[in-house]
Amino acid sequence: MTVLYRRHSGGLFETSGEVQKNQPGVATERLSKRVYRSVSGFRRYAGWSRRVQLKTERAIRTSIESRAGFDTMPDWMIELTVNNGTRGPSVYLRTFGCQMNELDSELVRGHLQALGYHFTDSRENAQVVLFNTCSVREQAENKVWSRLGELGLEKQAGRQVVIGVLGCMAEREGSGLMKRMPQVDLMCGPGELDRLPMLIDNAMHDEVLDHSTRVALQGNRSRRSATLSAAEDGLEQLDLSRSFDPDLAESGGRTAHVRITRGCNKFCTYCVVPHTRGAEVHRPPADIIEECRRLVDKGVVEITLLGQTVNHYMYVHGAAVGPDGSEKPQVGPGLAAFKRPDRGVPGKKVTTFADLLEAIHESVPGVKRLRFVTSYPKDFGNDILEVMRDHPRICRYLHVPAQSGSERILKLMNRGYTVEEYEAFVQRAIEILPDVSIAGDLIVGFPTETEDDFLQTCQLVERLPFKNNFIFRYSPRPGTTAITRYEDDVPEDVKRRRLNELLEIQGRISLDVHNTWVGRTVDVFVEKEGQGSKPGNGTVELGWEQPQIQLSGRTPGDLITVFDLPEGLEVADCLGQIMPVKVESAGPRLLRGKVLSMAREGA
Repeated sequence: MTVLYRRHSGGLFETSGEVQKNQPGVATERLSKRVYRSVSGFRRYAGWSRRVQLKTERAIRTSIESRAGFDTMPDWMIELTVNNGTRGPSVYLRTFGCQMNELDSELVRGHLQALGYHFTDSRENAQVVLFNTCSVREQAENKVWSRLGELGLEKQAGRQVVIGVLGCMAEREGSGLMKRMPQVDLMCGPGELDRLPMLIDNAMHDEVLDHSTRVALQGNRSRRSATLSAAEDGLEQLDLSRSFDPDLAESGGRTAHVRITRGCNKFCTYCVVPHTRGAEVHRPPADIIEECRRLVDKGVVEITLLGQTVNHYMYVHGAAVGPDGSEKPQVGPGLAAFKRPDRGVPGKKVTTFADLLEAIHESVPGVKRLRFVTSYPKDFGNDILEVMRDHPRICRYLHVPAQSGSERILKLMNRGYTVEEYEAFVQRAIEILPDVSIAGDLIVGFPTETEDDFLQTCQLVERLPFKNNFIFRYSPRPGTTAITRYEDDVPEDVKRRRLNELLEIQGRISLDVHNTWVGRTVDVFVEKEGQGSKPGNGTVELGWEQPQIQLSGRTPGDLITVFDLPEGLEVADCLGQIMPVKVESAGPRLLRGKVLSMAREGA
């Protein structure tokens, strides 16, 4: 479709009447009407070199002729064009933290590239340096503080660079971050990423000195209600407009993440996520399915659905509708809805997580593997497990954090379930899905944790067939309930000892689980060249002595599997392919096998 725009020689609604075709080298940014409603706001951001671009000729005729028409125009029809030559500023983007952050960074990259920015792997040569941060653990934040300190020294020495802090750390620290690190030029919380281009543009102009024009944080707005603000609509547009680049993605561009919820309502006492990512918001199922389709069209074969408590996804149709009749993101209905036998809301059509899984499986056959993380053990219904059982392309893998095996500690954490309930869920999952792989999260050294509490956690790990556990030492996070209620009274050396002991126990359990797969054939999604290809890396446990080219991938149950590169193939030929591998041996971390045939499409 030819993109047309009307040139603006005066104010926003004073037009010269000239219509031209879009020109090469003109970058575009989606215009957010909550920022640019006023003529003065438009001028402050754009100056005289920008043009308002409309996607269709009809939009030009019907919507730009009057201010009222412009005010009622859907956001997606309006774009801001920046005539800044063929190449914009260079950007270095470093991501810390979880898969949510990785997805956020992908969206940021695509959004900025569409505006003409180009990305570089060199922090030293970049004009804009962005850190997408994580606040879940102190260690991740310390890395960011260190890098900000280094950049501060470079600025003092005369380097001209725009420094930005994105994500959860920006949201948690708020204005205190810029006070501690005055070299930081902009901050953008995870709920405001659609506003990032405006913040960068403001920071790059010397005349813009007011911090309020370079800070976009959810905490600066009042708490959200069931009627979502324009911010959520902007984020939904950011998700929908993602420009997935296979050349920049992992596994040869054959795997991708899709967000189905944002935020969290659980408020575990140790966790900062509800404070930094906000209330739980559920995306419309049609938007999710459409995003999956577009990813498949670009070559993706494995999709992982993301949510802080992904199994609590529930969309009530008709509860959030835009002026054009389209469904909008909505605040989750809460746990009360999950206690109803039919998982429904009276008088409303509802799409549950089980419904969504089935819909994606049936509507997007190009998805060869469908995964999801992270699950919450409370209210994980059999309907989800049965959909997983009955639909072969949904991977039989569950990541369900337990966090502790002590009833007392679970209550202090405000986890909302008992050890008995957690174990009952795992047993239900195994009964319905005999080959299911289960991973968990555990925290050691939570305030007041005794040796007996820790022993109960060890016993839980020994009782259940965990594929693996992600085990962490407790670190107090500012802004959480735990830091205000409980003293961090477990010494660091005790935390380290308990961590190592639990890792040793989990290693034995993992080996037992992996050994059950020896002699069986598994389908492996090839992700990368294995460490065994490089002398001295990660091969001792399986008895490899000679370095050779290895491939590494994962089974539907998320079991890491390595095998020799098939003769006659290059590594690049195999990335993103699904290959049948017969498992010959196992270690506590991975399986080793042999390819039975060439790459095939099925999972």
